Amino acid sequence: MNDSVPDTKSSSPSETNGVDVIRDSISQHLKYSQAKSPRTATIMDYYNSIALTVRDRLVEKWIETQNRYFTKDPKRIYYLSMEYLVGRALSNYLVNLDFKKEVCRAIEKLGLELEEIEQSDIEAGLGNGGLGRLAACYMDSLATLGIPAGGYGMRYEYGIFYQKIIDGFQVETADNWLRKGYPWELPRPDYLYPIRFYGHVQHTSNKEGRGICHWVDSHDDVMAMAYDIPIPGYHNQTVNNLRLWSARSTREFDLGSFNEGDYVQAVTHKHESETLSKVLYPNDSNMQGKELRLKQEYFFVSASLQDILRRYKRNHSTFEQFPQKVAIQLNDTHPALAIPELIRLLMDREHRPWDEAWEITIKTFAYTNHTVLPEALEKWSVDLLQRVLPRHLEIIYHINQDFLNRVQVSHPGNNAMLEKVSIVEEKPVKSIRMSNLAIVGSHSVNGVAALHSDILKSRVFPEFNKLFPGRFINVTNGITQRLWLKSCNPALADLLNDTIGDKWVTDLSQMKKLRNFAEDENFQKRWRDVKMLNKIRLAKYIREDKALRMEINPNHLLDIQVKRIHEYKRQLLCLLHVIVLYNRFKENPNCDHVPRTVLFAGKAAPGYHMAKLIIKLITSVAKRVNQDGQTADKLRIVFIPNYSVNKAEGIIPGADLSEQISTAGMEASGTGNMKLALNGALTIGTLDGANVEIKNEVGEDNIFIFGLTAEQVDELKTRGYNPQGYYEQNGELKRAVGMIRDGYFSPDHPHLFQPLIDSLLVQGDRFMVLADFASYIKTQKEVEALFLQPNEWTRKSILNAAGMGLFSSDRAIRQYCEKIWNVHPLPK
Repeated sequence: MNDSVPDTKSSSPSETNGVDVIRDSISQHLKYSQAKSPRTATIMDYYNSIALTVRDRLVEKWIETQNRYFTKDPKRIYYLSMEYLVGRALSNYLVNLDFKKEVCRAIEKLGLELEEIEQSDIEAGLGNGGLGRLAACYMDSLATLGIPAGGYGMRYEYGIFYQKIIDGFQVETADNWLRKGYPWELPRPDYLYPIRFYGHVQHTSNKEGRGICHWVDSHDDVMAMAYDIPIPGYHNQTVNNLRLWSARSTREFDLGSFNEGDYVQAVTHKHESETLSKVLYPNDSNMQGKELRLKQEYFFVSASLQDILRRYKRNHSTFEQFPQKVAIQLNDTHPALAIPELIRLLMDREHRPWDEAWEITIKTFAYTNHTVLPEALEKWSVDLLQRVLPRHLEIIYHINQDFLNRVQVSHPGNNAMLEKVSIVEEKPVKSIRMSNLAIVGSHSVNGVAALHSDILKSRVFPEFNKLFPGRFINVTNGITQRLWLKSCNPALADLLNDTIGDKWVTDLSQMKKLRNFAEDENFQKRWRDVKMLNKIRLAKYIREDKALRMEINPNHLLDIQVKRIHEYKRQLLCLLHVIVLYNRFKENPNCDHVPRTVLFAGKAAPGYHMAKLIIKLITSVAKRVNQDGQTADKLRIVFIPNYSVNKAEGIIPGADLSEQISTAGMEASGTGNMKLALNGALTIGTLDGANVEIKNEVGEDNIFIFGLTAEQVDELKTRGYNPQGYYEQNGELKRAVGMIRDGYFSPDHPHLFQPLIDSLLVQGDRFMVLADFASYIKTQKEVEALFLQPNEWTRKSILNAAGMGLFSSDRAIRQYCEKIWNVHPLPK
């Protein structure tokens, strides 16, 4: 996406990637880029020098790639996402560029170790959870497959937040990830686009009598400035681009106010304007937060579309070929304002008629849905849109009226359908349904797991499925094995290379070859040795981390639930099982229960009180259990604060058991389940999200499935769910709930967790925790029984990894290319 670049003739890899050449390059950057000598340089100085050395080699391929795209003018895919969790860049770049060993040796010649340098690697705070990590995986796969593509996102200055645990509570602090700079990005001050807000619309006519709209009297306008991050493919010549937008004031400094002595006012407008790109997901529990979030979303899509149009117009004088040259994927509804924005740009700036603008729009956009929870489907009040984006509200109304007119023709008198499919929701507050807008304005809508896609068609959007047969399809999520095995689990990667070769790195279906070794006792031992090595490494991290300082036993069954904290993901169900285990160990200290360490990690949204209370409950139970001398050697609970990609890379390879226990029918897909299984963890889970497909791939005998199905959940709700009955009938459940309710884990605040108890027993237990409890406890006994048979556990662990071929992001991107985008790899 860096267009105007000169032709260059790159040196051969042997000339640029030799150990001595790399060492000298690092030394040159230390001197001339960091202005330091070896005597005064810090580890951070060396990190920056190494990063710039690697970036130099990236830029050569980057320029060649962008020149090739410009010259050959292929169809390009643009991925629009509000989040990108790219993780630590250095290790990923070294793996993909294939000179990690050379850099490691060069660093050693300078008296340093790569592992020490990697600790300074900066994790960009550009995402929250699965949505952003998926986007990062897809960017990696697009480059690895040689697809002409680019990503667009926001350059958040502070990310979501840095999570601290203070007195057991989550406390959010600023995640100022840019405080030391970010050597991987290149600022592009020549790419600046005006973004407008507020004002009103004037309607006039041209000489031909065609209506013309003018958006006038806007204010609080800002400029969007581009920052580019290179995304290299694995061992190939493709380096794609991730372009992030940062807000810049249209007025840097008010000299008049300064001269009058009002020094604060002189810079106030600049600071207020630039808050747009300060923080990921401002708390939208108040109107000010909602307005900022809406402005963020529009800022991001407007800048991206202006950039896409600029690039298209370099090679084309008309818009006839736009859908044949441009495909835009909306990653959830956050970028859905791109639909009216493209129409506005085509009509108001490029003077194209409505019919042409609409046809171009619908052929260009595709939409990925990521949720089936009604409350998570994004809506904006009409009043807010009218005030902030008046022209876009007009366009949305026009889209909706045209659409409803067509529905009335095809389904006359069906007012119920009209109400369901309307983009405008009349009650309780007149609002714009962004999911409906995304569906109407796209030529393809995909779910992210087979079950999820079926639910979208049958339960969430059945009317749209009838109106648009074939528009709803499935593309199951995937993960990149380059990061989630090769990079994060080098010991297992080496074992795979020795056993089945290294083609799995770009063809994950090769993992099926492991099935031939699942019963080989020698291979099983090597597999167990790798797992133990990773568990020891994780135990060392937990012991040495300043926020934890805890000893865990690597011989324990390591039971992992790491994901965003949310009631439907049911960390509470896992914790109830922990309390049951604790009571069993207390009552019978000499019982033969399997020793277990249960590890939680994840962030709760700042305004989500119940999720934050679940974190407090986890840490309170952990404090009581871990300090109990009777159980300390049998049961440990760890909550790792500030969960991130980097921490996931350390946790996932060591996991024995993967907790994927969301209420069936509520998780769209999940990708943590894929990462854990790929690294040999066995899954305990419901038939929810991608768990269904994982079961099919690994075999139902090699996964622990429990609980109600999505259909049974719906049936039970329809019939009338009475959680009190489940509570009264299960003694261990009743005791565990009672301990929480009566303050056993919070003696200083005995009623602290009453809201959680009320959610289960008074408010209807929406997420079926009590309904699934008995099945979950029974299945956990099966887990223990199998763990006592190390050969059989190892066999199933191998078969889990062997069945992960379907879940590569490479496969997912190929399906997007074939089913949705009609985009092909561009040969060099």
